Amino acid sequence: MTDNSSFGELFGEVPLMAILRGMGVERSLAVATTAWELGIDLVEIPVQTPTDVEALRVVAEAGRARGLHVGAGTVVTPQHVRLAEQAGAEFTVSPGFDVEIVRASHDAGLPSLPGVSTPTEVQLAGKEGLTWLKAFPASLLGTGWFGAMRGPFPNMSFVATGGMDASTAPAFLAAGVRVVAVGSALEDPEQLPALAALVK
Repeated sequence: MTDNSSFGELFGEVPLMAILRGMGVERSLAVATTAWELGIDLVEIPVQTPTDVEALRVVAEAGRARGLHVGAGTVVTPQHVRLAEQAGAEFTVSPGFDVEIVRASHDAGLPSLPGVSTPTEVQLAGKEGLTWLKAFPASLLGTGWFGAMRGPFPNMSFVATGGMDASTAPAFLAAGVRVVAVGSALEDPEQLPALAALVK
């Protein structure tokens, strides 16, 4: 049985998470710093290339210096779990629900946040002991999906990921989403004040 309830402590009261996909090392660190200064504590860096892994290592080190947590995203193989652990990640995130990856991450001491988009996947994740799930792609699922899931799965906490920005986040949070993950919005100066307002 796995357990990812520690995401409750990792997120705390902050309703936003940053995803820095394919930005390279320097840009990832710069955007992560922007996120941290806004009050967004959790940063995810997908690990699809060697450059991504190096970016994860650098940003994770900078995060630790601030007492903040950085995780690896798009973790879809056991090798990704190993790379994440070696790079200093403190959690993993996946686009889909794969029990092998969830268990490998758990065994490595890294809570896993797998992606789901159907009641079947939510139910299977619950059977595995998970209480935090990534809803992906949230922009296509829509806000109504979360209200529908709350009935049969009242103890699940969802992170809405995919197509989210400062204009869409409030509606998803109002629909019961626990956290909204944003990416490119962090590089849009016009969105930063709205993102900061959501964190305060």
